[in-house]
Amino acid sequence: MLKSKLRKKILKIREENNKKNIQISFNQIIKILKKGKITNKIIGGYYPVNFEVDDLRLLEKFEKKNFNISLPVIKKNFQMDFYQWSFSDPLRVNKYGIPEPETKNIVYPDVLLIPLVAFDKNLNRLGYGGGYYDRLISKFLKKKKIIKIGLALSIQKIDKVPINVYDQKLDYIVTNKNIIK
Repeated sequence: MLKSKLRKKILKIREENNKKNIQISFNQIIKILKKGKITNKIIGGYYPVNFEVDDLRLLEKFEKKNFNISLPVIKKNFQMDFYQWSFSDPLRVNKYGIPEPETKNIVYPDVLLIPLVAFDKNLNRLGYGGGYYDRLISKFLKKKKIIKIGLALSIQKIDKVPINVYDQKLDYIVTNKNIIK
C-alpha cells in the first residue's frame, strides 16, 4: 500500500480510537531513560495535534523532576529545531496550527519523544510525509547520541512500514499497552 493511502487509513483509525486522549505511562519512559543512562536531562517533546498521543503530561512530569523540556519549531525547507520551553512560557501557533515556543534558546535533546502515524515491529515509523523528524534525527546524530522514542496507540501498529534510505528507525516505541525495542 502506498504511504499516502496508509497514512489516511491509520489517521482515521487513530482519530476514532484516541478521542478519550489515551495516556502513555511515565514510568515506562523513565525505565528507558535509566537503561540508557541519560544524564543531561534534555527532553524533546511535541505539542500534540490531530489526535496524536498526548505527551504534555509526560513533559509536565519531566519538568517537575528537573529535566529541561523543549518543543520543536518548524523552519523553512522541511527543517526544524528544538527550543527550550517550560509550561510557564508562552506559545505561538505556526502556519500548520501547531503551538511552538516563542523563546529562541535552541537545544539538542538527549531524548526525543516522537509522534507517528504508524509503526511496525522493526521500529520503523510512518510520519506525515514531510521528513521533518528524519532530517532532525540525522542532524542530531552527527552531534551526539540520542534516544528516539515513538509514542503511539497499539492500534497504530501495522505489519510493515514502507521505508526508504532517508527514514530513521526509532530506538523504542511506547504504546498504551507495551514497549517495542
